[in-house]
Amino acid sequence: MQKSVSQKLKLGVFIVLGTLLLVTALYFIGNKQHLFSSNIKVLSQFANVNGLEIGNNVRYSGINVGTVSKIEIISDYQIIVEMMIQENIKKHIKKDAVATIGSDGLVGNMIINIIPRESKLSSITSGDTIQSYSRIGSDDMLTTLNVTNENAALLTADLLKITTGIIDGKGTLGLLINDSTMAQDLKQTIFQLKKTSSGASNAINELNQIISSINKNESVAGVLLSDSISGKKMKTIVSNLEQSSFDINKVTKNLDSALTNVVSGKGALHYLTEDESLVKNIDTTINNIKEGTDLFNQNMEALKHNFFFRGYFKKLEKEEKKKDN
Repeated sequence: MQKSVSQKLKLGVFIVLGTLLLVTALYFIGNKQHLFSSNIKVLSQFANVNGLEIGNNVRYSGINVGTVSKIEIISDYQIIVEMMIQENIKKHIKKDAVATIGSDGLVGNMIINIIPRESKLSSITSGDTIQSYSRIGSDDMLTTLNVTNENAALLTADLLKITTGIIDGKGTLGLLINDSTMAQDLKQTIFQLKKTSSGASNAINELNQIISSINKNESVAGVLLSDSISGKKMKTIVSNLEQSSFDINKVTKNLDSALTNVVSGKGALHYLTEDESLVKNIDTTINNIKEGTDLFNQNMEALKHNFFFRGYFKKLEKEEKKKDN
């Protein structure tokens, strides 16, 4: 009989303790899921939830304010997430708040973070839909990192080939590093280039000084630059020189044609230069003319001294003196 009562007492204590533990667990679970508090429903649309599950926490500025109550796929790129938010928090969440999906720690569960914005909009109400922002997921980051690592490996291999070639003296850079003669030649070339550049700079400076020192009022260059009339005159002179050059060219062509005729046996000039008898006759004729002129002059002089014609010649001399005066 005593044994039966002891067993019943133990069983009663176990049942009571189990019930207390169950109630406590249900309380904590319900409190965590906000089952015993007044909540509002808030929606947000995502293209990728990145492993978010029902029951995951919702945080506002790092504080747990609710849980995910429903995840519904609308289309291939639209997923509606329903959140249960504590009603006493809604006054702090504005209608322009942004919902993002992140992880709780490095390898923790996925959560929804509601990011506030500074605005004067009204607070959210039950059933409102807030904006969302999809961050790059860890899988995408790992994929990108893997591609980056592969590219880095290829780049390292190529860089190793280049450095090996340079060390072996291959290519221009290898020659510059390993060949002292070529390095000296390059150094000398650079020195000459600097010297040439310096000379050109000095020449330009001197030219600028010459140009700036031109007296625009006295020098020819200054007059031509400043006086439009002188410029026009110079232009006219150049035009006349061109015309004169054209005329000289024309005369040269005519002279060349005349010489061609002489050489070919045409014209009087040919006979004067080629026919010796004609030249002698002309020479004889000229000599006769000179002798006749001398005799005529002697006869005129004799007439001046003749008694009959002396008065006439004196009269002519007087008239010529009057004309001169």
